[in-house]
Amino acid sequence: MAGHSKWANIQHRKGRQDKIRAKIFSKLSKEITIAAKMGDPDPDKNPRLRLAVKEAKGQSMPKDNIERAINKATGGDSEDYEEIRYEGYGPNGVAVIVEAMTDNRNRTASTVRSTFTKNGGNLGETGSVGFMFERKGEVTYPAEVGDADTVMMAAIEAGAEDVESSEDGHTIWSADTDLNEVSTALEAELGESEHTRLTWRPTTTTEMDLESMQKLMRLIEALEDDDDVQRVTANFEASDEVMEQL
Repeated sequence: MAGHSKWANIQHRKGRQDKIRAKIFSKLSKEITIAAKMGDPDPDKNPRLRLAVKEAKGQSMPKDNIERAINKATGGDSEDYEEIRYEGYGPNGVAVIVEAMTDNRNRTASTVRSTFTKNGGNLGETGSVGFMFERKGEVTYPAEVGDADTVMMAAIEAGAEDVESSEDGHTIWSADTDLNEVSTALEAELGESEHTRLTWRPTTTTEMDLESMQKLMRLIEALEDDDDVQRVTANFEASDEVMEQL
């Protein structure tokens, strides 16, 4: 398993739950508000909003928070955000994609560039690392939802493309345009997912040793601490021994 699936497990073990949860809720609220503002405020009529709400529920975001984020869009008092993707290189040449929503492009670009530089990386041009990833739908479930065969059969029936199962859980991949349909079918079979989102899946990975992974963790944490940054994805691969030492 490469990239942010492992990163999520690292975060969980590091015990920064309260801080992480507050950040997650803030970013989820922003995505819900933007999705509702760009389309219909009814999730049943707005696929992007439906996925945003599903992701929020999977993260145990309170219903009141979800409704407040939707109402913020319909109330006309929400900020005008622009979606921007940044691409660059981290320690050991690992490829990094940063997805942001900002009301000030110059501020965000400056902060992201500075964060890369301060943490052993460098910001590149758009397209500089994007060719190493594919845009995919990702649905994750905890290990206890079922064994690998059970999840594989459910994924096949749902029209998914691939499944990765480990002791940490199950990651189900779909075409980006099929995510809504696949996630709905999976929910009917396996229940509510932990994550349902569009993401960047690495097509090639960079092997990381312990020192490189520690540097990469500092870079990703610094990027994710920026309120304008919605998600960070890197194409790292690390051995189980390295992961255990983190």
